Amino acid sequence: MAMPEVSALHVYPVKSLRATSVRAAVVEPWGLAGDRRWMLVDAVTLRGVTQREQAGLALVSAQLTRGGGLRLSAPGRAPQEVAVPAPGPLERVRLFAAEFDVRPADPAADAWFGELLGTKVRLVHLDEPAVRRPVKPGFSRPGETVSLADGYPLLATSTSSLDALNALIAQGDHAHEGPLPMDRFRPNVVIDHAPAWAEDAWHRVRIGEVVFRAPEPCGRCVVTTTDQASGARGREPLRTLGRFRKVGAKLLFGQNLIPESSGTLHVGDPLTLVE
Repeated sequence: MAMPEVSALHVYPVKSLRATSVRAAVVEPWGLAGDRRWMLVDAVTLRGVTQREQAGLALVSAQLTRGGGLRLSAPGRAPQEVAVPAPGPLERVRLFAAEFDVRPADPAADAWFGELLGTKVRLVHLDEPAVRRPVKPGFSRPGETVSLADGYPLLATSTSSLDALNALIAQGDHAHEGPLPMDRFRPNVVIDHAPAWAEDAWHRVRIGEVVFRAPEPCGRCVVTTTDQASGARGREPLRTLGRFRKVGAKLLFGQNLIPESSGTLHVGDPLTLVE
């Protein structure tokens, strides 16, 4: 039987926008380099805006440019270049229950997104993940922080688990929505050749040269019902996860990861259990 290994790596330069696939990625304490250092906030409430509220964000791409800036693109729109904000006043924003400080981007980026979404939003940048956002309370150690991911630095998924889930969807009352692609689950690391659902039981794993702690499986939300190619919403996979993968109030798919060492991940790196 083949050894579990990395089959894909993804970074999301702007939270809730399309993924960028890479062959290698540096692991920083708060996540993959370049991953989720930018996000949109409501211009009035300064709360984070994601695909939960704006499914059309699935159609927007953000490519990292020199120095950590962005090149934004979307169907029917001229591209927009955005530089990392210069040092200046910080602004307090909110993402779920967490409040932290960010730097506002150039207003031209706000206007670009506002015209695209039909609502006033602002683009902001997290300049210091080391001091801005703690990892999810109750599952982290002192000093562990995260970028703008929902709760943890990285998310891993398994192709075998997706195959098993798609088999269940095919037996259900919304079989026409499947099979679902992996991009519905927005992982950073995709693992091939692991047994289906094996990630549920991970505690510590080594991927290539980097050791990770696996604090808890990932509870899924409405974003997984959003077709990442069209922005359209359906019922799956939440309907099937609710029948077969519900633990407490959570519908589980994938495993969260917290780095315990540094290094670089590569497509093809093996995954081994540390404990």
